[in-house]
Amino acid sequence: MRLWQKKTETDDRILKYTVGDDPAWDSRLVPCDCRASRAHAETLCKAGILTRDETDRLNETLDEIAALAGAGKFEIPQEMEDCHTAIESFLTERLGDLGKKIHTGRSRNDQVLAALRLYYIGALDGIRERAGTVIRTLNTLSEKSGSIRLPGYTHTRKAMPSTVAMWAGAFAESMEDNLKLTDAVRGWIDQSPLGTGAGYGVPLDLDRAFTAEKAGFSRVQQSPVYVQLSRGKFEWALLHALGQIMLDLNRLAGDLILFSMPAFGYFRLPGEFCTGSSIMPQKKNPDVLELLRAKYHIVLGYQTLLGSLASNLISGYHRDLQLTKKPVMESLDLTAESLEIIRLVLDKLEIDEEACLKDLTEELFATEKVYELVRQGMPFREAYRRVGEQYE
Repeated sequence: MRLWQKKTETDDRILKYTVGDDPAWDSRLVPCDCRASRAHAETLCKAGILTRDETDRLNETLDEIAALAGAGKFEIPQEMEDCHTAIESFLTERLGDLGKKIHTGRSRNDQVLAALRLYYIGALDGIRERAGTVIRTLNTLSEKSGSIRLPGYTHTRKAMPSTVAMWAGAFAESMEDNLKLTDAVRGWIDQSPLGTGAGYGVPLDLDRAFTAEKAGFSRVQQSPVYVQLSRGKFEWALLHALGQIMLDLNRLAGDLILFSMPAFGYFRLPGEFCTGSSIMPQKKNPDVLELLRAKYHIVLGYQTLLGSLASNLISGYHRDLQLTKKPVMESLDLTAESLEIIRLVLDKLEIDEEACLKDLTEELFATEKVYELVRQGMPFREAYRRVGEQYE
C-alpha cells in the first residue's frame, strides 16, 4: 500500500506515469535510507516516542533490509513507488504496528533528501579517491618522462617548446583545483535535512543535532524551507563540479588522440586499449578516448537539465524534483568510470622521445631568438620585428 493511499483508487496509468523509473534509482538509496532511519529511530527514542526495546527492534530490521539491499535481494515493487514505502512496508510486515511508528516526525520530503545526500557524499568520496589516483599517475609520468621535450601548440599550430612534465603537470594541477571544488560542494551537501518534514517543520520536540550526528552529517541545515529550496540547487552544484573533472578528461583525451596519431607519434597507446575496423584491417582506433571525450557532454547536458528543472518553482517541494535522481546518479557513475579509464591509459602510455625531438622544428625557437636579442640590449619590439622577418 502507498503511504498516501486514499479511499479513491488512483488510475493505474497515472501511477505508472508518476512513478516512472524511480524504483530502479531508489534501489541505490536503500542502505542510505536505512542509515538515516536508524538515526531517526534513535531520535524518537530520545524524545520518548519509542522505547529502547522498540528502537532496537527497528534498527535490527533496518540492518536486515540494508543487508538484503547490499546483496541485491531487496525489491521495490512499482506499486510502492519508492524505497521509503518499501522499507516501511517491510518493517510493518515484520514488526506489526511498531513498523508504522518509523514515519513519526518526518515526511518523505526530508527522508529522501537525507538518503540522497548520504549517497552523494559516499559517491563523491569515491570520486575524490579516483581523482587522486589520476593525479599521482600524471605525476609519475612526469617523473619518468618529464624531461622529454615536445612541441607546444597555440591555435593548433606549433608555438614554443614544451615538455612532458609541463603537459602532464598542467592536468595534475587542474585536477587538484577540481578537488577543491568537489570538496566545497560536499560541504554544502553534508548537512542534515532530517526533522524538517515536508518543509515547514514538525510539531514534535525532536533533537535535530542528535539526529544529524547519528546519521553521519557534520551539521544541521537549519531552515526547513531552505531544505526544500536546496534540492536541485545542490544537485546542480554537484554536476558543475563533476563537469569540471569531465572537462579536463575531455581535453586530456583530445590531446592523447591527437598526439598518438601517426602524423605526430609523440605518444603510443597500448594496443589492448585500441579497437579495430570491420573493413580496414590495419586500423587501431582510440575509441575509448573518443567516448571519454564525448561523455563530458553528457554530464554537461545533465547539468543544463538540472538547472532548468529546478527553476521557475515557488518555494516548497515539487514533484518535478523527482527527475533529478537519474541525471545526478548517471553523472556520478560516468565521472567515476571515466577517471578509472584515464588512469589505465596514462599508466601504460608510452612516450616516443625520438618522434618528439624530431618534431622540434626550428620555428619553435623563434621566441627564444627574440629574447636572446633582448638580453643583448635590443628593445623587445625591435627584436620581435627582426626575428619575425625571418618567417615572412
